[in-house]
Amino acid sequence: MSEPKASLLPANSSPLEKALDLGFGKLLDRVTPSFSELMDPARTPIAFLAYLAADRGVNEWSSIAPEAEKRLTVKLAWPTARQAGTRQSLENAAKGLQLAPEVRAWYEQTPPGEPYSFSVRAYTELPYSEAIDLRLDRRLADAKSERDILSISVGLSATSRHHICAATLCGELTSIYPRVLEGVESSGQAFLAVGLYTVETTTLYPQEH
Repeated sequence: MSEPKASLLPANSSPLEKALDLGFGKLLDRVTPSFSELMDPARTPIAFLAYLAADRGVNEWSSIAPEAEKRLTVKLAWPTARQAGTRQSLENAAKGLQLAPEVRAWYEQTPPGEPYSFSVRAYTELPYSEAIDLRLDRRLADAKSERDILSISVGLSATSRHHICAATLCGELTSIYPRVLEGVESSGQAFLAVGLYTVETTTLYPQEH
């Protein structure tokens, strides 16, 4: 017989409270997938993401968004809410839409901007549309504080891998002739081999007597 699981109920709980605690514990054990997996944005079934988003207070949600965006939005929901009004919150709002944000406060700009203003630049390699632009505005509005003033711009970026290759082949061509002796003749097979690596050549002639 398995041991009963630990309960968080106080010692003076009523029999009804203890029974409800035990009953709900058994119901959670029967949930498939497990409750911990169900509440994990990275592992929960895609059909449950909308309910998990509602549970975490996500205001801006698109049912036709890619699965990766939905999971990222749910994952960043609580950090964005906890840090509302900060730079990190603004960055999380853009990251939830799979954008790469660059946030600069007014005192970091040259020349300095209006106090309590932020410049938000977001870059994406994915197709961008007016609908995504409106969604970004709504998310940033939820993430900023009431006094903050935002200027928002979006740019399309592309990355690729570049290869630079160079090869150098050099060498010398040397021709060596036999020494010439007067009155001496010889015959035989002749072999000729030529190798050319560069335009520089050197020819050596024997000393004649």
